Amino acid sequence: MPLRRIHYVDPETGKGLIFLTNDMLLPAIVIAQLYKARWYVELFFKWIKQHLRIKAFYGTSENAVKTQLWISVCVYLLVAILKKRMVLS
Repeated sequence: MPLRRIHYVDPETGKGLIFLTNDMLLPAIVIAQLYKARWYVELFFKWIKQHLRIKAFYGTSENAVKTQLWISVCVYLLVAILKKRMVLS
């Protein structure tokens, strides 16, 4: 399978990044933007694992996963608010 090597310099950080892809049709900038978006998704899941402590999903449908994530985020925020209020009291 042929691979395409893309070199991209991030204008925000000035870092040079190299991507390998098997997509020969999309422009290089689109490939770089897709990888950047994917990185944000990875960071979000890392945050979920570190803070929400979800061991397993109880359902497999999209709605079940979204519901469990939203409940976990709400509980996390409620606990953070309570901790802040207890410190201020």
